[in-house]
Amino acid sequence: MLNIECICTNQVKKFPFGTRLYEILKETTPKLKYPVLGALTDNEVQELSFRIIKPHKIEFIDITNQDGMRMYFRSLYFVLMKAVKDIMPDADLMIEHTVSKGYFCEIKGVNLSSNNNLIEDIKMQMQKIIVADYPFIRKDILNSEAVKIFEANNFPEKVNLFKQSPALYTSIYQLDNMLDYFYGYLVPSTGYLKKFDLIPLYNGMLLQIPQRSNPEKLERFVKQDKMFDILEEHKKWVKALNSANVGRLNDRINEGYGGELIKISEALHEKKIAEIADKIKEKKTIKLILIAGPSSSGKTTFSKRLAVQLIVSGLKPVQLSLDNYFVNREDTPLDENGEYDFETINAIDIKLFTENINDLQKGKTIEIPKFSFENGKRFFDGTKISADDETIIIAEGIHALNPELTKNIDTKIKYKIYISALTQIGIDGHNRIPTTDNRLLRRIIRDYKYRGYSAFETLKRWPSVRRGEEKNIFPFQEHADIMFNSALLYELALIKKYAEPLLKNICQSEKEYAEARRILKFLSYFKDLNEEDEIPPTSILREFLGDSSFHY
Repeated sequence: MLNIECICTNQVKKFPFGTRLYEILKETTPKLKYPVLGALTDNEVQELSFRIIKPHKIEFIDITNQDGMRMYFRSLYFVLMKAVKDIMPDADLMIEHTVSKGYFCEIKGVNLSSNNNLIEDIKMQMQKIIVADYPFIRKDILNSEAVKIFEANNFPEKVNLFKQSPALYTSIYQLDNMLDYFYGYLVPSTGYLKKFDLIPLYNGMLLQIPQRSNPEKLERFVKQDKMFDILEEHKKWVKALNSANVGRLNDRINEGYGGELIKISEALHEKKIAEIADKIKEKKTIKLILIAGPSSSGKTTFSKRLAVQLIVSGLKPVQLSLDNYFVNREDTPLDENGEYDFETINAIDIKLFTENINDLQKGKTIEIPKFSFENGKRFFDGTKISADDETIIIAEGIHALNPELTKNIDTKIKYKIYISALTQIGIDGHNRIPTTDNRLLRRIIRDYKYRGYSAFETLKRWPSVRRGEEKNIFPFQEHADIMFNSALLYELALIKKYAEPLLKNICQSEKEYAEARRILKFLSYFKDLNEEDEIPPTSILREFLGDSSFHY
């Protein structure tokens, strides 16, 4: 019998041709604290049922790995779907938003806020399915056969998308008597899904999942009313444009409606920014606008467009970047590893910022600082600003909403804005596109175009960026007076052609290859949108693509 040589847990071993990963797992001892959910074979995610037919480097993964967590959630959602169908055979369950540290779900036509007993019944049914330890069975079938199955099971969004697919074969999953398709792998069986909760939220329910860092605990529930409201608003808007999922967006592009989608999306942004400017104008006491948001949310372009609208309203905006208030490199706090921690609020000279703002309010002229990231030093180049009754200061940066920054500044003069790219288009009703993926793609393109970083380098830095956001930005987002969604309905279909070649350059020998493959897969479902000349020079997307009329 032919034997295949594999590297697993830093050992070279030989296994018979066609051996499955779960059989290899029995013969190895991966040093993982939690149950193995899948594996990376040559940095490509695979299920434990995967057969080896050539040499591989194998790394088993558990829930603390980001791909393991994705497998866990997809599987848990499938269990939720089955539980709902078992209780309500005609119900249409939809996963809508990532909010409040969980996944907000709705049953079409059912107001769950007045039916908590139903949510408890669904939760109990999920627990029964998990105790039964049903296997998740993956089947490779003809694409045309999958279309028939989804038609029979009343999944029109999947039918539409699969009819658009050029692939000959696809794969579907079976859970007991239920079939579905997921845009990624699942865990071996329902018995792996020990930790979850289902609680009422608004008119639906929140599916709570374990913490990646400590899977024995659930993510802590955080009420996010403002975030939910803006997500719901955008959801209704994309539905009104008949583009709530990738299949329908592709239809609009194929129908020649792509240019109109660009115009409408950009018009919505302009209208929202003008409305924010009007609100600020109405509140006579506002003198300081604080703008915060995570990486690649478009904070800089937003602040410049808001400044334009404030001028239209008769105000005199002056812009300050919090980046210029960094302390000198040698004064930067150190993290737990002894490295400079540039993400902490204490890396900002709060005292100088406070003095500058308060001096401006007193009618004084100030010389604003500049910061050299190359030298790690503050300097002054003679740039001075002053303020009068019509002046309004716009301060933008990741710490802008942190109360510590402005604790010694009069509350009545402050107006706080949170901005992020909150993608509301899903692949279908059961598979959402994470909002972080939208921002990650923007950053990959911008880093390559303006900073000389490869997609590999951006992906390698991204986990650190995300940890900084979780610590320094997201805890304060509900402090905002208003939120702005910088996502554009059309953008993933347009930036696809920029991102794909960069992601395809990542070598399979790198750990980031798995993440690149995941992103490339979901981008493959989008039809190319080529009407780039319709994007105005003031668009937030121009901050990443280039040809903006603003100077950065």
